[in-house]
Amino acid sequence: MTTAPERTADLYPTRGATEVATPRQDPVVWSEPGTPGPFSGDELGSFERDGFAAIDQLITPEEVATYRAELDRLVTDPGVRADERSVVEPRSGEIRSVFEVHRISDVFAGLVRDPRVVDRARQILGSDVYVHQSRINVKPGFGASGFYWHSDFETWHAEDGLSRMRTVSVSIALTENYDTNGGLMIMPGSHLTFLGCAGETPEDNYKKSLQMQDAGIPSDEALTGFADRHGIHLFTGKAGSATWFDCNCMHGSGDNITPYPRSNVFIVFNSVENTAVEPFAAPVRRPSFIGARDFTPVS
Repeated sequence: MTTAPERTADLYPTRGATEVATPRQDPVVWSEPGTPGPFSGDELGSFERDGFAAIDQLITPEEVATYRAELDRLVTDPGVRADERSVVEPRSGEIRSVFEVHRISDVFAGLVRDPRVVDRARQILGSDVYVHQSRINVKPGFGASGFYWHSDFETWHAEDGLSRMRTVSVSIALTENYDTNGGLMIMPGSHLTFLGCAGETPEDNYKKSLQMQDAGIPSDEALTGFADRHGIHLFTGKAGSATWFDCNCMHGSGDNITPYPRSNVFIVFNSVENTAVEPFAAPVRRPSFIGARDFTPVS
């Protein structure tokens, strides 16, 4: 287990008296042009421009069945439900997310190490990577709540101490993503501007924010400006499809009031050259199951 370095200069101020927009100070794709990897040059160019890349089928239907069965096992296990790494829906009391799933489950640990997954992260970030966060998200039908508009990096910078935008996420669909069941929405190109949010971080903010986020939420005016400039892209696709997206994309998802569940496994890879320091805008670090403090590279 490694410990966090001391804080460094703050390139992305947030959680102050007012909202502050800062142009991105970091590359989007960190590897040198022509670096071999699963993504083509055109796909990396699209990722650099838009902040995301969608893959129609990252894993096979047979593999989807394996991961779905493991997800179902975890969310119905009383021991998992009682674990602090599980988050429940505020209204229904059903499990909403299970964090650090690659440590809880050998099945999901294997997915993290899969070359189809980790090699794409290495190609984008230009280095070895470790898992900053992993979780399964469960959106059962008939009322599962969404995730409001936010930049993941804003939270990871403010509360986990990630200094630079050298982090990438992948959301792998384990159920079909329709245009009606609370799918992922991203504002293309929003990753090129960091929106520092107004307001201080409450103590132990994570206990509330994992159910319903308040701190680190952009204003309606800022979101309207972003949407007017960038538009909104809604992701749909079969189970087994995947969306890679930059840490600073403005994104969110709506409630799922359809009968059809939307579940996914979500993995955040961070460069080993961008390990977490002390939080930039929070009184204490979040627990390590949300923001890792073990920076061992994925092997």
